[in-house]
Amino acid sequence: MTEPGDDSGLLNQAIDWVALLRSGRATTDDAEQLQRWRAQDPAHEAAFRQAARLYRDLGAMGADLERRKVRRFVPRHVVTRRALIGGALAASVAGYMVVKPPLEMWPSLAEMSADYRTAKGEQLDVALADNVSLKLNTQTSVAVRGSGPNPRIELISGEAAITSQRPTVEPLVVIAANGQIAASAGEVNIRCIDGVVLATCIQGSITVTHGGRSVELTGGQQIAYSASEALGAPAPILDPSILSAWREKLLIFKDKPLATVVSEINRYRPGKIVVTNSDLGQRLVNGTFHTDKLDDFVAQVRQLYAVKVRALPGGVVLLS
Repeated sequence: MTEPGDDSGLLNQAIDWVALLRSGRATTDDAEQLQRWRAQDPAHEAAFRQAARLYRDLGAMGADLERRKVRRFVPRHVVTRRALIGGALAASVAGYMVVKPPLEMWPSLAEMSADYRTAKGEQLDVALADNVSLKLNTQTSVAVRGSGPNPRIELISGEAAITSQRPTVEPLVVIAANGQIAASAGEVNIRCIDGVVLATCIQGSITVTHGGRSVELTGGQQIAYSASEALGAPAPILDPSILSAWREKLLIFKDKPLATVVSEINRYRPGKIVVTNSDLGQRLVNGTFHTDKLDDFVAQVRQLYAVKVRALPGGVVLLS
């Protein structure tokens, strides 16, 4: 039993939870138990974030956890800290490691270690400094490095609109996937989903760096990159209303395949919609949806395309 104020004991428990998530055997019940444990006390939440950050910061984590030789057991799973260390050291070869839950039924470990995180359907306004503010969209996770007037932001996953009024010699730096966006005075919208980044300069100018190459964008331009896609030339924003619609709690689709629409809807709606028919997934959708009124989406699709709908436990819905 951990005594009140025993920070090392709490950190040990938190490391056990991280080990369980790292094992790949975590269930939805485990995720719910973890959420309850984190909510019991602010100290639990702080300990979990510390353990998760140790995991993410692979080099520092290995050294720290090697000093913790006590073996513990997670209920119903035999997962030791040694396994966590081994997994981390192996992951260090590939670099940044993220545990991806099945069907994205709960946040990944990287997302849960964020300083700011929104759940499905949530938005959050964050003032990091007098001259830096963020608006986080649904399912967005942000980590902040440093404090005071010079924060360094990492967009772990999701979408954020960032306003910066910084000196040109000290621009705000945002890390997204394996690249970075530097902004001084202006506004930028950054989207990082499944490792694919879309950086859009709304006002002012930004510099996007990826793969050893830098590109400057001015207002009304955007650029994409990923681990397998190099930076190209800046492209104009085709429809600014679609880009900024999420801030008004709207989703606007114009000639988008149903599979693409469902993927975006899943970021806002509880549960998971799965399109099991590839031909159905290619059907084009035009429409505007309110993000806080998506309960009717499945019924609308069923009526529009005469599809078969099967509801499964956990909020999973199959469309065929």
